[in-house]
Amino acid sequence: MTPAVRRYVVTPPGWTPGLTLRIGVIADIHACEPWMSAERIRAIADQCNALDPDLILLLGDFNAGHRFVSGPVMPAAWADALSVLRAPLGTYAILGNHDWWHGPVPGMKGGPEEVRRALRAIDVRLLENDAVLVDRGGKRFWLAGLADQIAYQTASQGHKGADDLPGTLKLIRDDAPVIMLAHEPYAFARMPDRVSLTLSGHTHGGQIIVPGIGPIVTPSRRYNYGHIVEGQRHLIVSGGLGESGIPARLGVPPELLHITVSSPGLTV
Repeated sequence: MTPAVRRYVVTPPGWTPGLTLRIGVIADIHACEPWMSAERIRAIADQCNALDPDLILLLGDFNAGHRFVSGPVMPAAWADALSVLRAPLGTYAILGNHDWWHGPVPGMKGGPEEVRRALRAIDVRLLENDAVLVDRGGKRFWLAGLADQIAYQTASQGHKGADDLPGTLKLIRDDAPVIMLAHEPYAFARMPDRVSLTLSGHTHGGQIIVPGIGPIVTPSRRYNYGHIVEGQRHLIVSGGLGESGIPARLGVPPELLHITVSSPGLTV
């Protein structure tokens, strides 16, 4: 299935006047055979390039999310498929919980370092509690990313995060606007007004939506899907591409995002 393209236009307060930014977003690939093969990932990358983004962002969960597979797609293979991504301001990524919890498929040994190596091999900049200042023709913005918020599974305390929001925000040294990448949208509740836009995946938009009932399972009903505005703060949650639990979607087709960010009052 060719992913849908969901388009958003966001005009957050404090955004750099005169800066219009087009962002391509790929979330929750969950690479595995036969559902998300390397060939399909390559086609998705080509589709993202065709959107002509200034910047491409990968929001984590490269590893498979369920056991109903005929085989793994190894990190080197999905990374090679993504290596065709092209954007003038580059491609950046964060990791998701499945990139921490197991290898290419659940039950297979591995972990985040395999995913990190695969991304480094194709010159994708990984942001884990890190921030980088991006300049476009003299107009600047910060791009920041959190490490995963449920990275560690413990028997006694459930999930623990590797994220450090206060530490990440301390890296931002001037008043240029900030775009924050957070695989799970939970962090948005703690995000200060200083952050113009938060981008998340993880929820798959509910993945299975029963008419008249809504999503059967969702990690966050408050921040399940779409463009959410609270005060001056903006969050966009992607429905993603792959699946977890079972290889099925209902009412939430796989999607790419094309996000245009501009200053208030600017026609785009």
